[in-house]
Amino acid sequence: MTKMLVVDDEIEICDFLKTFFEERNYKVMTALNGETALKLVNQERPAIVLLDIKMPGCDGIEVLKKIKQMHPLTKVIMVTAIETREKIEEALRFGADNYITKPLSLEYLEKDVRDKLEQMV
Repeated sequence: MTKMLVVDDEIEICDFLKTFFEERNYKVMTALNGETALKLVNQERPAIVLLDIKMPGCDGIEVLKKIKQMHPLTKVIMVTAIETREKIEEALRFGADNYITKPLSLEYLEKDVRDKLEQMV
């Protein structure tokens, strides 16, 4: 079973994506902040991380950098309402595998997750 980590400071988004992907046979963990996310990445080694950019404390770009330092092969998809060219370029420069804006298209998100996992095989 593929492990996935959803990181968002909005519990409703975490719960929604957890349910959505668990119904598709993923093992889904959630984190409401960057610090918890980094602990889970180290302990659980998820194959893929859905990561919000704008969070209190350690923001998504900092979490992305640390994930890629610890586990460079982990796929990270940035999921955020922020859609500035600078943030997109910054996330991609630090190793994000894709960048999806809210509101989410679940069909697109599911396809992108599958595509990223296929790249790992």
